[in-house]
Amino acid sequence: MARNKGTVGVVGLGIMGGAFAENLVAAGWRVVGYDIDTKHRRALARAGVEIAPDARELAAEAATIITSLPNPGALMQTVAAVVAAPAKARVLIETSTLALADKHKAARTLERAGHVMLDCPVSGTGSQAKVKDIVIYASGDAKTIRRQRPLFASFARAAHDLGEFGNGSRMKYVANLLVAINNVAAAEAMVLGMKAGLDPQVIQDMVAAGAGTSRVFELRAPMMVKNRYDPATMKVAIWQKDMKVIGEFAAALGAPTPLFAATRPVYDKAMANGHAAHDTAAVCAVLERQAGLRRGTRRKRRARR
Repeated sequence: MARNKGTVGVVGLGIMGGAFAENLVAAGWRVVGYDIDTKHRRALARAGVEIAPDARELAAEAATIITSLPNPGALMQTVAAVVAAPAKARVLIETSTLALADKHKAARTLERAGHVMLDCPVSGTGSQAKVKDIVIYASGDAKTIRRQRPLFASFARAAHDLGEFGNGSRMKYVANLLVAINNVAAAEAMVLGMKAGLDPQVIQDMVAAGAGTSRVFELRAPMMVKNRYDPATMKVAIWQKDMKVIGEFAAALGAPTPLFAATRPVYDKAMANGHAAHDTAAVCAVLERQAGLRRGTRRKRRARR
């Protein structure tokens, strides 16, 4: 496809950022990307992304930059690179799940240098991002958000303007709180059914057909059925960062989150049991272990009766 829609930079070419970049290339954008991971750079280069030597050079090439980063340090390093770049005003679209204080700090640094930052977390998993089935919670300058709508439409199914800077992150915390709960609830239901002797695929099909289903169940139950948690759509190790951000945000507001709090030990055990690089659906394996469940044992025992 001819690249005639303009140039966009993507810093952070992991699960989410890599999907953004691939979809933007497919939609006709010239995409310049950067990631500290050689493996990610090579994979995206094969997908048609032009790889910059560093974030500073990327900022010199692209007036609009999307960031998808794992921690505040990576964001501030990127912001410093944008400020140091020999370039006019840039728009930085920050899609990571980070604490509001960190995003405000980055926005102020960019503003002092004549740039604009939007707070634009996304709702959806890596597998959804690959097929543009994600929603953008945009917040910040309304005119800038309007100008970015053609870009958003190239890698997301919807983008919503939530008003003042930071409201995007606030909405993401709410959405991810539900994801955390629903993911463990899905695993709990799967383990209950398997412990009772039901076939995992039957459990998935029947829950999906009934009132108890959820979008998270439908996305994660197939992994639970297969008892395979890679490739990850959200790594447990990264999810721990999101859980911390949400927990601290709720605590600061004095908002009770009893169900969210109840899921945290399950994710902690997933980390302790060697699932750090696996998908968060691996909480099913944690609960299976607690239940003393071995796949197939219960069904075989019943078949012999």
